[in-house]
Amino acid sequence: MSVELQGSLFGQTEEPALAPLAPLRRTALGDGAWIDVLPNWLSGADVLFERLAREVPWHAERRRMYDRVVDVPRLLCFYGEGERLPEPSLDSAREALSRHYADELGEPFVTAGLCYYRDGRDSVAWHGDTIGRGSTEDTMVAILSVGAQRQLLLRPRGGGATVRQSLGPGDLIVMGGSCQRTWEHAIPKTGKPVGPRISIQFRPSGVR
Repeated sequence: MSVELQGSLFGQTEEPALAPLAPLRRTALGDGAWIDVLPNWLSGADVLFERLAREVPWHAERRRMYDRVVDVPRLLCFYGEGERLPEPSLDSAREALSRHYADELGEPFVTAGLCYYRDGRDSVAWHGDTIGRGSTEDTMVAILSVGAQRQLLLRPRGGGATVRQSLGPGDLIVMGGSCQRTWEHAIPKTGKPVGPRISIQFRPSGVR
């Protein structure tokens, strides 16, 4: 599936570059779950967005929901272990995350899942990354955001207050500890005018 771009979406020409991870801010969510957040980790995020939108082999999916099959409201691409990533800056980001969390995570980030939210109608429903080891083990999922700002929501499984985290271009959020099995997260639809966004999710082996 091709994605058409009309010139520069954001007018930025700076090459993608990573800042140090040291200023990460951790928030304990409860039940052993936490998030680390670092705004503006990646400079040149708009350049990276345009390259990914143009070069990644995006595809649409359909999934069964109850008694019918529906379109997944976003475009997708997944890079498994050992597969070449579409941009060198993504390799650099994954390597930096693996080094930073080496002692705590005990293993590297090895895959990259990309989601393309074309406008406010695209979304992802409440879920945890519990296909594989995330359903029974503490793990981490690191998300780098490029493109337009969107809201990431988190809520405890079983009910409780929702945590809202606004993610703009170049922002990083890492969900760790028990987050995938004791909390859920979502990108809700919005009726407000909003531009396209791409999220890049780095995960360890066996976590989806």
